[in-house]
Amino acid sequence: MAGETHTPEVLWAQRSSKTDETKNFIYVTITVPDVPASNLKLDLKDQGLTFTGHSDTLKRTYHLELEFYGKINVSESKVNHTGKNLELKLRKADLAEEYWPRLLKESKKVHFLKTDFDKWVDEDEQNEAAEDDFSNFGGMGGMPGMGGGDFGGIDFSKLGGGGGLPTGEEDEEEDEEESDDDMPPLEGDEEEDKAAGKAKASA
Repeated sequence: MAGETHTPEVLWAQRSSKTDETKNFIYVTITVPDVPASNLKLDLKDQGLTFTGHSDTLKRTYHLELEFYGKINVSESKVNHTGKNLELKLRKADLAEEYWPRLLKESKKVHFLKTDFDKWVDEDEQNEAAEDDFSNFGGMGGMPGMGGGDFGGIDFSKLGGGGGLPTGEEDEEEDEEESDDDMPPLEGDEEEDKAAGKAKASA
């Protein structure tokens, strides 16, 4: 049973740099669940890509052809295949501060292509953005200097670095503020203190 051919959903985001080629790239995620490496073929070229994959469990064949807005450096691009998708980090061939205005050469809107908001950073906020972990990506045995741990694709920049987690210090400070030393005197005690003061004055 061959089944019909489907166009997979594609998510994309990008970074740009005029001076650092390692920060000048395109993210492309092709959503193809349950497609083993043995059942997929990726043909990556400097101006586009062709992907074909088949899922035996879903009995579904995927096919995708993309023609990029600009050129990429195939030899410096990376690939990470998971049970849910195929992730690509495509190095832009030309260094430029400006973002590509779109992923594809043609400007017409296609239904399967969407912005990857989990990875997207505005052009003027790139320097503040946390660096992503590419240790899972193949091609050159990981990305030196970009974090070597295998975190299963979790984006730690979204977790805030633990800055919002309670440490217990706040509770201690509240306990100190509410101690007996800081409690205002009761009204009865104030009157007794005043009476004692008057008695001393008259004596």
